[in-house]
Amino acid sequence: MPDTLPSADFDFSGRSALITGAASGIGAAMAHWLDARGIAHLVAVDLDADGLAALSLDCKVERVAGDVSDPAFWAGFADRPAFDHVLVNAGISDAFPIAGADFARWRRLMAVNLDGAFLTLSAVLGAMQRAGKGSVVVTASAAATKPEATTAAYAASKAALVQLARVAAKEVAPAGVRVNAIAPGGVDTPIWDGMEFFAGMAKDAGSREAAIAAMGKMATPLGRYASAQEIAGQIGFLLSDMAATITGAVLASDGGYTL
Repeated sequence: MPDTLPSADFDFSGRSALITGAASGIGAAMAHWLDARGIAHLVAVDLDADGLAALSLDCKVERVAGDVSDPAFWAGFADRPAFDHVLVNAGISDAFPIAGADFARWRRLMAVNLDGAFLTLSAVLGAMQRAGKGSVVVTASAAATKPEATTAAYAASKAALVQLARVAAKEVAPAGVRVNAIAPGGVDTPIWDGMEFFAGMAKDAGSREAAIAAMGKMATPLGRYASAQEIAGQIGFLLSDMAATITGAVLASDGGYTL
């Protein structure tokens, strides 16, 4: 056993991190969370170059605009030193019924959510294993376990991410690297803004904020959705030394939605 307990102040000083999907939502909140806790070097990846440019951070930041589902994009990471922490977070959402579905929509979502996560892990885990340290969190979803109509593509991708994270955890644990997943329920992020049904809800409710509040009250026993900042704090715990013996776990953070 270690002689001293890990620090509870979440000090990430001198460490490096990679965040995919960093331009908005949970990814951007995580960038700010790590920045406030001393991260020295952050690589922020997103397809949205303007969103990356808008991130205002004090740490050293590399803003890398690119498609996480493109193997050629990750070839550029082959010679990088090991990251101390990685958040595999890039993802998109879509909703459509299985019957008569447009296969291109299915493949687009799977390419970003699942292929992108696999390629991210494939690009970073080798160096982390050789370094003998590091922690990774994969952003899954409560949709991985609770079925809802029209969510087949999104839910299937997130269910696959849960198992991907667990398999990765078992592969790299002997090297001292940890991999966990977080499974949020509803979170107030821009992902809602691209969904047709939500636009109608926001119009009926009078504002975007009112629609988010109404959905949270209706869908969760706690009566509300999470903020991106709250999820970032929970991811931060899983990445931190406080979670030193936690690997292969899936943290449900859904306000009781899956009860």
